[in-house]
Amino acid sequence: MGEASGRPTPVGESGTTRTPMAEDGGKPTTLLAPPDRPGLFEAHGVEIESMIVDAETLAVSPVCDRLLHAVSDGPSTEVERGELAWSNELVLHVVEFKTNGPAPQLSGLADAFHSSMLDANRTLETMGAKLMPGAVHPLMDPDTETRLWPHEYTEVYHTFDRIFGCSGHGWANLQSTHLNLPFGSDEEFGRLHAAIRLVLPLIPALSAASPYMDGRRAADLDGRLTAYRSNARQVPSVTGRVVPEPVASPAEYQRVILDRIYADLAPMDPDGVLRYEWANARGAIARFDRGAIEIRVIDAQECPASDLAVVAAVTAVVRALADGALTDRDVAADPSTDELADIFDATVRDGDEARVESPWFLRTLGLPTAPTSAATVWRTLLDRYPPENLDPLCVGPLETILSDGPLARRMVDRVGDAPSRESLLVLMEDLCAALERNSSLSVSG
Repeated sequence: MGEASGRPTPVGESGTTRTPMAEDGGKPTTLLAPPDRPGLFEAHGVEIESMIVDAETLAVSPVCDRLLHAVSDGPSTEVERGELAWSNELVLHVVEFKTNGPAPQLSGLADAFHSSMLDANRTLETMGAKLMPGAVHPLMDPDTETRLWPHEYTEVYHTFDRIFGCSGHGWANLQSTHLNLPFGSDEEFGRLHAAIRLVLPLIPALSAASPYMDGRRAADLDGRLTAYRSNARQVPSVTGRVVPEPVASPAEYQRVILDRIYADLAPMDPDGVLRYEWANARGAIARFDRGAIEIRVIDAQECPASDLAVVAAVTAVVRALADGALTDRDVAADPSTDELADIFDATVRDGDEARVESPWFLRTLGLPTAPTSAATVWRTLLDRYPPENLDPLCVGPLETILSDGPLARRMVDRVGDAPSRESLLVLMEDLCAALERNSSLSVSG
């Protein structure tokens, strides 16, 4: 499935099966989750996208199909590798690593993802390639280097390309970490969706990891999300304002969000190829086929320990709002979508240094209402609602993010606002080394 950039594919992540193509004249269908699906915070689905680059030049290397073929019995779009699975994405230089089914806890996943990525690197070495972590390739020219996945499900990919034009940063040059949180009933869906809406605007302050594009400093600290917000501009309802609208039930979600998207896409997609819930490109989307809500605004980090640190922090605060100390509030009085989207825009632009000035928003989080920084909001919330059973591998990376800022901040501290191509290449090698070590990228190197 596509990621926070609005780059959906029909791949069912986290161990689910692929969604079938529309065979009913384009009528939208909702696949029911298994009756024994987990309830709130009883499981987690995590997906981490990684770019594949040439081992020598660090240019993007479009060999994902060869990688999956090499570790399976033949051509494949998804390969199970123990507790994880590997799959393709829209473009050939990206591979996705994901939990092979819902994981009962986050602890242990940082090591599992790291081991799987090292395994992939051993195979990629035979192709003169390797994984490079992070949310975007700082030097990629998507207009000339994009190669769409040419194998199974090409009808979907080519439909996206025909409508939106996928040779651009917002489709071809971005990697994210997805967090799937389950719901076991309509009532749990409503609580979870309301909680995620409040946390989503703050996430870039933790996870921004894309300050450079086209060899230059991007306008915003989270350049990936900047590209994401406009990549479906031909059909604005597909992305909305990134922060989803307030809805209290699956039926209301279908009516308010999905039906509008399907109707707006219909003139360009008369065969209904895209009439599925994964066409929704908001920053968090309902996945009724798996009984979960998928958060998609987390930039891929420099290593799995950092990815899972961000995932654990986000989960902790969402849980406080959906199933804990912060549930004693009038959900109907939660801030509006526009107000939340304004906060999101600020954290995309300034990351941890974004000013949070909305008294209604701060009061809803149980915080003092005086304007403050997004970094202070996160430190206060995580001090009050720390992640449960935080993986030891993630303790240091989370402390680094809270003390030194998100990865994008540390990248800028390394090479500045006007980096040379040579300094960006050194930075990219440092990111690859951080992945190998499974440790944070430090400010000083």
